[in-house]
Parts: sequence; C-alpha cells; structure tokens
Amino acid sequence: MQTKLQSRIFGATKVTLAGAALAGFLLFAGTPSLRADDNCQKRISRADHRLHEAIEHHGRESRQADSARRQLHEAREDCYTRNHRWWDEDGHRWRSDRDWDDHDHDRYDREHPPQ
Repeated sequence: MQTKLQSRIFGATKVTLAGAALAGFLLFAGTPSLRADDNCQKRISRADHRLHEAIEHHGRESRQADSARRQLHEAREDCYTRNHRWWDEDGHRWRSDRDWDDHDHDRYDREHPPQ
C-alpha cells in the first residue's frame, strides 16, 4: 500500500514539474519579440529626437538634419522589416503600414516654428 501511495505522489510530482517547465517555456518564448519591439521603439525615439535637435540647431536643410533623417528612415525601415510595424513617436503608437514620410518633420517644423 505504501508503495502505491509513493508511486502516486512521485507520478503527481513529475506531472507538476513537467507542467511548470512547459509554463516557463511558454512564458519566455514571447520575450524576444517584446524585447525587439522595445529596442525598435527606443531606436526610433532616439533617431526622432536627434532629427528634431539637428533641425533646431542647424536648420532644416543642413547636412546634420539630412543625416538624422537618414538614420530615422533606417530605424523605421529596420523595425518594419523585422516586425512589420514601426513606432510613430509623434503619434505615440505602433503603426503597421509602411506609410511614414521621410520629410514629415520638415512640414511640422514649418507649421510650428520654435518660439
């Protein structure tokens, strides 16, 4: 009788451990995509900020602004290629269409000049 009880306890323990291992695997299986999204968001946010700074300090048509525009385009393109979406820093949301405009900041800066 004691051996049957021990085998049931041991069997239940194996099932519990297997379930915990499966749950852990499923929990961490989604982590890389979340990390990739977070990295994309940070990269685009930084590139967007650098573009605003370049326009403010050197002008809309400066080589610094052109370089910052290229970096922002590359960041958006890279995120879209990997995740099929990109972070819209001005709208504070993810966008799933490849519809960004490389000169969107130029229009904004003309309509909202620094004070």
